[in-house]
Amino acid sequence: MSETSFTPGADTLRAYRDALGSFATGVTVVTTLTKNGPLAITVNSFTSVSMDPPLLLWCPDRSSLRHDAFVAAQRFSIHVLAEDQFDMAQHFALHGDGFTQDNWQLSPAQTPALRNPIARFDCRLYQVHPAGDHSIVLGEVTQVTSRPGNGLVFKRGQYGGFLQQP
Repeated sequence: MSETSFTPGADTLRAYRDALGSFATGVTVVTTLTKNGPLAITVNSFTSVSMDPPLLLWCPDRSSLRHDAFVAAQRFSIHVLAEDQFDMAQHFALHGDGFTQDNWQLSPAQTPALRNPIARFDCRLYQVHPAGDHSIVLGEVTQVTSRPGNGLVFKRGQYGGFLQQP
């Protein structure tokens, strides 16, 4: 295969997205409690920012119908999905609702806690920054819950697991 170079812009948007897709990321679902009930969104733009204070960030798309509710949320939880939680990732990528008594409970932080992620970070809103067609949401972690397991991975538009070395 040959190497290509380009300047990101309107006419190279697909090539830019494809190049970004070569970086594998974990898959998370962010939840919050609104006046209409629990709300969720699948996110792969998630990273640790600071250990002291413990800060995380994630980036909702400004064109998402769920954007405004999440950037206004004073509390939210970020769930790192297990590799067997593909259906949950797909559902919350398309729909912000769909909570049942079987798939969530209220966390001690008063946010929707999904069942069986490999990690959950309960956060209070720290800051929100505009960033082009997304917003950067910084959360201060108030509680962490984790368990052993393999995470769900997203790369080049596909979901999968992580190959474990023997």
